[in-house]
Amino acid sequence: MVNKKRISLMLFAACGYAMIHAQTDSVLLKEVLITSYLDEKPILRLPSSVAVLDSNRLHANHGQSLVPALNTIPGVRMEERSPGSYRLSIRGSLLRSPFGIRNVKIYVDEFPLTNAGGETYLNLLDVNCMHSMEVLKGPDGSLFGANSGGVLKVIPVNAKSKSSFIKIGAGIGSFGLLQQRVGLQQNFENNTLFIDQSSQRTNGYRENSSMSRDYIQLADEFRYTEKGKLKFFIFFSDLNYKTPGGLTLSQFEKDPKQARPSTQFVPGAIDQKAGIRNRTLYGGVVNEYKFTGKIKHVIAMFGSKTNFENPFITNYETRMENNAGVRTWGEYKAGNSSANFTINIGAEGQTMHSFISNYGNDFGTIDTIQAIDDVNVMQGFVFTRAALDLENKWLFEGSLSYNYNRLVFSRKVPVQTNEFHRIFAPQLMPRLAVSWLLSNYFALRAIVSKGYSSPALQEIRASDNSVNTSLQPEQGWNYETGLRLKSKNGRVWCDIATYYYKLTNAIVRRVNETGQEYFINAGGTEQIGFESQLNISIIKQRNKKFIREVEWTNACTFQQFTFSAYRNGSSDYSGNTLTGVPRHTYVTGVTIGFPFNVYFSSQYNYTTEIPLDDANTVYADEYHLVQAKIRWKVLIKERFAIDLSCGADNLLDQTYSLGNDLNAVGGRYYNAAPKRNYFVRLGFKF
Repeated sequence: MVNKKRISLMLFAACGYAMIHAQTDSVLLKEVLITSYLDEKPILRLPSSVAVLDSNRLHANHGQSLVPALNTIPGVRMEERSPGSYRLSIRGSLLRSPFGIRNVKIYVDEFPLTNAGGETYLNLLDVNCMHSMEVLKGPDGSLFGANSGGVLKVIPVNAKSKSSFIKIGAGIGSFGLLQQRVGLQQNFENNTLFIDQSSQRTNGYRENSSMSRDYIQLADEFRYTEKGKLKFFIFFSDLNYKTPGGLTLSQFEKDPKQARPSTQFVPGAIDQKAGIRNRTLYGGVVNEYKFTGKIKHVIAMFGSKTNFENPFITNYETRMENNAGVRTWGEYKAGNSSANFTINIGAEGQTMHSFISNYGNDFGTIDTIQAIDDVNVMQGFVFTRAALDLENKWLFEGSLSYNYNRLVFSRKVPVQTNEFHRIFAPQLMPRLAVSWLLSNYFALRAIVSKGYSSPALQEIRASDNSVNTSLQPEQGWNYETGLRLKSKNGRVWCDIATYYYKLTNAIVRRVNETGQEYFINAGGTEQIGFESQLNISIIKQRNKKFIREVEWTNACTFQQFTFSAYRNGSSDYSGNTLTGVPRHTYVTGVTIGFPFNVYFSSQYNYTTEIPLDDANTVYADEYHLVQAKIRWKVLIKERFAIDLSCGADNLLDQTYSLGNDLNAVGGRYYNAAPKRNYFVRLGFKF
C-alpha cells in the first residue's frame, strides 16, 4: 500500500522547492486558454473544473491509444479491455459502458461526436491525428445537452498555426504493432488546409485481440472576410478489432493471454470470431461570423453514416446508423473597463435512424434471424448563458438548457409490431458558477449544476434483444468548490477541486445467464470526490548545463462513491462502494531535457483495488504501472526535422486488468492488459 502521508509530504516539498527555485530562473509560460465555453478564456479565472491536454501531453506516451494521456487527468478513468475497445468515465462509473462510451458528451471542434442515440465512437479517431483536448468535469448540460458525467472536446488541428509542412512517421512495437502516419498542412493567404492519414495494426497481447484501423481526416479553414470564416471537417475510419472476452480468476492467473475458452454449453471467443467492425464517415461544416465587436453568430451542420458489425458469443448484431444534426448559437457582449456582460443563446438538435438486426452466430458467420428493429431517435436542446465580469476579479455565470428526447421503435422480425413511442419528460438543466480572483495568481470557484442523462439506445434495446420500456433517465445535483494558483512566473500550477454529486435512477449493467447484457435503474449514488493537479517546471534554462529542463506533474484522485436505495431482488446494496470505481488513483510524471534535444519522460500510475460486482464480494487487485520514453529531435537547416523515440510500457511487468467486466456471469471479470512491452517511432517533418 502506498504511504499517502509520504506522498503528500513529497508533493508539498517539491512545490515549495519549485516556488523558491522559480524566482531565480524565470521563463514565463503561456497562459492556458479554454475554447469549450463558446469563447477563449484563461483557465485561471474559469468557474469550471477543466483540464487541458495540449499537444505535448497528448503525445507524450507510446501513441497507440488515448488511455495514458487521459488517465493523467484527476477524476478521469479510461480503460481499454483490448486494443481499440475504449471505455471512459469522468467522475463516475463505467457501469453503463460494457464497451463504447456513454454518459459523456464528446465534441470534435463544434461538432458533436456523440450521436442522437447517446453513443460515442471515440475509438474511431487516431490520437496521432489530434492536436489537443479539453475535459470539462462534472455535469455540464447547460451548454452541451444531456449528460451526467462531463464533456470532452477534441481539437483536431492547430488552427492558429500559419506554417506549411509535411509530416511522415512510422512505428513498430511489441505484439506485432505497426503504425504509419502522413500529415499535411498548407497555409494560403485566406485558407489553411489540413490532411491526416494514418493506419495502425497490432496482433494484441491476448488471443483474439488483434486490431486494425485505417483513418483519414480533412480539415479546412477558409477566412472569406475579416469578419467571417468557414470551417470544414470530415473523416473516414475503418476500425476492426477482436474481443477476447473476460476470464475467471483461475483462468486469469493460469494464462492471462488466453481468450475466453469454450464450455460444454457455450463456444469461446475464438470459435465465434468475437469482435467489432465499425466503418464510419463523418463530416460537418461550421460558419462563424462577427457582425460587430459585440455580436457573433456560429452555426454548424454535421452528419454521419455508420456500418457496425458485432459477432458476439451468443449472437451476431449488425447496425446501420444515419445521424444528422445542427448546432447554432449567438453571442452579444457589452461593457466597459469595470464591468463586462456576455449573453449566449443557442440550440442543438440531432436525429438518427438505426436499423438493428440480430442473428445467430455460427462460428463467425451470420445464421438464423433473431430480431430486426427499426428505430428513430430525436434529441435536442435550447440553451442560454449569461456571464458578468466585475473589475476583472469576480466572474458570475448562469446558464440553462431545456432538453428533449424522443424514441420511435418498431419490430420487424420475428413478429411485426406497431410503432412504440417513448418521449422522456423534457428537462431543465441549470448551472450556476462563480469565480473570485483574489490576486493575479490565485482564484477560488464554486459551482452548482444539474446532471441528466436519458438511457442510450443500446441500453433501451440491449444485446438480449428486448426493449426495456421502463428504463428511466438518471439525474442529480452536483455541488463543488475549487481553487487554482500559479507562481508569479507561471512555473508552478495547481488546481484543486472537491465535490458532492447525488444521482438518482443510476443506470447499471446486468448480465443474464447466457451472457447477454441488459440495464436497470439502481436507486441512486452518492459521490464524494477530491482532485488535485500539480504541474511544476523545476528547471527551465538554456545554458550549457547537462540537465536543461525538469518538469514534474502529479494528479491525485479520491473517490468515495456509494450506492443509495439500491435493491436487486432480495439483495440490498445500499452503502456499497460503486462498482468499477477505485478509491484512490495517483499519476505522476517527469520530463527531463538534456543537450542535443534529447528528452527522457516517465509516468507512474498507482490505482487501488476496484470492486467488480455490486455486492462488493470480488475486487481487482491494486496495480502499479511505469512507462518510460526517450525522444531525440534533430533540426537540420530549419526546414527538415527528424524525431526519433523509443520506450517501454508496464516496466514493472504487472499482471493486471485494464477494463474489467463488471457484474459478469460465471466470474468472468478479467481482461488482462499487456505485460512489459516496447515501441520505436521515427518521424520526419519537411
